[in-house]
Amino acid sequence: MLMKARDDGGKPGTPTESAAQSSGPPSKIEREGQRPTQPVYQIQNRGMSASASSSAVDPMVGQSKLLPPEKMKHSIKLVDDQMNWCDSAMEYLRDQTDMLVVGVIGLQGTGKSTIMSLLSANTPEEDQRSFVFRPQTQEIKERGGNQSTGIDFFITQERVIFLDTQPMLSPSILDHLINNDRKLPPEYNLPHTYVEMQSLQIAAFLFTVCHVVIVVQDWFTDLNLYRFLQTAEMLKPSTPSASHDSTTSSGSDDGAEYYPHIVFLQNKARRDDFCPRNLKDMHVVVDKLMAHSHLKYKGTLSMLDCNIFPGLGQDYLATEVNMFLLPVQENDGEDNLTKAGSGTYPLFSLLPGYRGHPTFSTMVSKLRSQILAMPRCQLSHTILTEKNWFHYAARIWDGVKKSSALSEYSRLLC
Repeated sequence: MLMKARDDGGKPGTPTESAAQSSGPPSKIEREGQRPTQPVYQIQNRGMSASASSSAVDPMVGQSKLLPPEKMKHSIKLVDDQMNWCDSAMEYLRDQTDMLVVGVIGLQGTGKSTIMSLLSANTPEEDQRSFVFRPQTQEIKERGGNQSTGIDFFITQERVIFLDTQPMLSPSILDHLINNDRKLPPEYNLPHTYVEMQSLQIAAFLFTVCHVVIVVQDWFTDLNLYRFLQTAEMLKPSTPSASHDSTTSSGSDDGAEYYPHIVFLQNKARRDDFCPRNLKDMHVVVDKLMAHSHLKYKGTLSMLDCNIFPGLGQDYLATEVNMFLLPVQENDGEDNLTKAGSGTYPLFSLLPGYRGHPTFSTMVSKLRSQILAMPRCQLSHTILTEKNWFHYAARIWDGVKKSSALSEYSRLLC
């Protein structure tokens, strides 16, 4: 019967054959019901013009649209050392909306570039000279200089954008301005005023275009840093929130501004800092310092959820803020694993010494998991793709540099 049906459909001049020849592949799909071939046909024709879709489809064109995005090997400049916007990052961005933007701020020498490299593409075992964000060299550390200038950009294949910044309120940048007689912009009379305004511009910019901003410190704590955060929050440009277009009965959310999630990262933490009592005191202090801030500094990151303190319950930290502790980076060698002792018990001398916390690699892995799981709130009143975010960030940076609030604040400083 199959042979007979195929012969009937294959007779020359029959209406079935002429209709199949005139209609092409869609008629064949409808006649034979070959559903698995339909998505392949649509993917290959996606993005083509009407004339191209009517002709034969090139399989190489369809495959090129499904290739993974190009992998970045090192960071590039988003804002250069002259505070000018750079367009080189545009070629790495795609027209898709599933992205996370993570920025970092902190004082000089706190380890911002190293932490951002470990969160994005590198591991603690790798040579720091191969990190995507170049950390300070030993020579720069000895002369008290800074490595990063402006804002550096890096995007992973998981579509996470990392923004590394120059140090806030940097004494080395101020020293460079004074000793090299660099000409200041006309609106700034003093070098230290210019350095502070640069830092505020960068912080206010990150507060507007980032989902997560990491505040790195290497000791607890500097009150001037919290004053700086409050000033940057005050000078942040107004941004429409995700609920801008929603119609509510009360209308109380209309005009609400967007604020990012803030994570306080204590880098180079000592063993005593991991004591539960000291940890609780640090959370209480930060909560009181940030009590009047609109920044989202609570509820989205918890060290108690990472099994770092297995004996502590979720209710131990009544005022838990987004704080994470990273110990001093160490090599897994004999220098850092102090033996328990060479007393009368030889077995105990083979055991590693008490750390008081997991290894540095384990802590970095737990921090990365927490950061990547942060909520991805809407940055503006419209959903932004990666390319839209780039143009939006460029407009925000231009607006921050020309902000009347920043100009007024600089006049008050002078």
